[in-house]
Amino acid sequence: MFIVAYDFEDTRRRSKFSKFLKKFGRRLQYSVFEIKNSQRVLENIAKEIDMKYKPYFTKNDSIVIIYVCEACKTKVKRYGYAANEEKPVVFF
Repeated sequence: MFIVAYDFEDTRRRSKFSKFLKKFGRRLQYSVFEIKNSQRVLENIAKEIDMKYKPYFTKNDSIVIIYVCEACKTKVKRYGYAANEEKPVVFF
């Protein structure tokens, strides 16, 4: 699992990046996504950032990717809506 947090000065670029990340994970907060996927997906995301977004960065733009290892997942505390996301759902 990894967390991607971003901030773009340009609204259009910010929206485009948000739509791009929705293909891989779920939104935790407005500009924060949780992606539960493989290292290969992370590499593809990083490649896309390097090719399509990095060349247009301004001094106010940023993207941070935080890798959460398997051992660290147990240390993550979730509250409110986020706490419910981790519970299994059973339908009858």
